[in-house]
Amino acid sequence: MNGLKTGVLMLTLTLMLVAVGAVIGGQSGMTIALVLAFGMNFFSYWFSHKIILKMYGAKPVSEAEAPELYSMVARLSSAAGLPMPSVYMMDQPQPNAFATGRNPAHGVVAVTTGLMKLLSREELEGVIAHELAHIKHRDILVGTIAASFAGAISYLAQMAQWAMIFGGRSSDREGGSPIAAIVMMIVGPIAAMLVQMAISRSREYKADEGGATIAGNPLYLANALRKLHMASQRIPMEASPATSHMFIVNPLSGGSFFKLFSTHPPIEERVKRLEGMLLG
Repeated sequence: MNGLKTGVLMLTLTLMLVAVGAVIGGQSGMTIALVLAFGMNFFSYWFSHKIILKMYGAKPVSEAEAPELYSMVARLSSAAGLPMPSVYMMDQPQPNAFATGRNPAHGVVAVTTGLMKLLSREELEGVIAHELAHIKHRDILVGTIAASFAGAISYLAQMAQWAMIFGGRSSDREGGSPIAAIVMMIVGPIAAMLVQMAISRSREYKADEGGATIAGNPLYLANALRKLHMASQRIPMEASPATSHMFIVNPLSGGSFFKLFSTHPPIEERVKRLEGMLLG
């Protein structure tokens, strides 16, 4: 089922990207969009995990270097029916974590040094289990594809903007509408962002539920989320908005307007759902 959902997502975003290209640049824009779509799919599948690990300075850790963390990941992976993922550490004071990798056989769990210092053993188990749930559900590939297409749509919009500034009229010559192109330059990136946000929010709820099941107690993760949310507001982290959706809590801080367009659901709602699992 997850494979089918991924395929439908890729098709939907490809059609969206092609439509944006056609409106902005006519036949040429459609061709460019198709090339971008194939390139983004290939690049996202094979190389995205390496880039994000390097972006945040994540280093692989062995069992000898972090025996408690390593054994915890191994035990929870076994409970989830997953192969042992690679374990990485980021030298970041903000407590946070993310999972990456194109499939469960190439899974990666990365945690910050701040996370290791802040959480109790049970809370850390809840976080690790949450990330393993992402790997099990193949959420990482879905999220990466959505982010890549959102970036491609924004790129096409920027190309059209510069073309209009310098007098480009390809949309007139090849069937595109200048007015529609202007509208699409504004609406396209927003639509792509909303798709990415919707995907990220829904997968976080599912990973919370799956992680609670793997860890064996929903309160482990609920208590961890409370601590992580408060710490993320106090301790800054240099993170790209394009990759912020991969973290267990949003590494970027902001006001109410920023939270409205956050890729993460409200912490209060996540905690409420986890606590509700004890009653259900």
